[in-house]
Amino acid sequence: TIRNAAKEPEIVDLQSLLNKMGARVTGAGTDTIKVEGVAHGALKPAEHKVIPDRIEAGTHLVAAAITEGDVTVTNVIPEHLEPVLAKLRECNVNLTVYDDRIRVQGNRRIKAVDIKTLHHPGFPTDMQPQMMALLSVAEGTSIITETIFENRFKHVAELRRMGADITVEGQSAIIKGVDRLSGAYLEASDLRAGAALVLAALAAENGTVIENVEHIDRGYERLEVKYNALGARIIRVHN
Repeated sequence: TIRNAAKEPEIVDLQSLLNKMGARVTGAGTDTIKVEGVAHGALKPAEHKVIPDRIEAGTHLVAAAITEGDVTVTNVIPEHLEPVLAKLRECNVNLTVYDDRIRVQGNRRIKAVDIKTLHHPGFPTDMQPQMMALLSVAEGTSIITETIFENRFKHVAELRRMGADITVEGQSAIIKGVDRLSGAYLEASDLRAGAALVLAALAAENGTVIENVEHIDRGYERLEVKYNALGARIIRVHN
């Protein structure tokens, strides 16, 4: 018995795969998961389609919003993104949600919002850095409160180098929106912080150099190729 278990959709998807293979797992999606052992050799091969990555999808939605683009993200499960969609709507982002795709139409007037990260189904901590990048160019003052991970504001210093006005007080970051960001030499400290820096760089004046992109590669496949197809100008430099 696993108590205080994560409830994210990926946990439910893992249970689905394991049970297809012959395991006996129940409770995924709740805070208590029960695993009943089966005989040695009882697990068999199975065919399974992995659910779409909600954090990658959310990152693309914010990329469209921060650049005032017009982008449709396909192969998504909108229900898995509801907390992110709610905050984007609150930011005055134009969203059109279909069964398996979401369209973002850029809006020049992004509004400040307050965000508090929570366990699923609350706002995901893995979308906090990306939203901070967006809010750094929003009208007004936003407050992001991080309740899941300590020390998850490493991207703040890098965004400041780009001209963002962000102050950290304990578990909260106070973001006063600025008119524009400027390019800078930056360092990705982790996966989602790196993604946030890419989004900020897309919206910034002049060029930006981001180091330690191996962190970004952990969660995004060929991110520069996807964004270049949308009109970005990103060059991966191999040392």
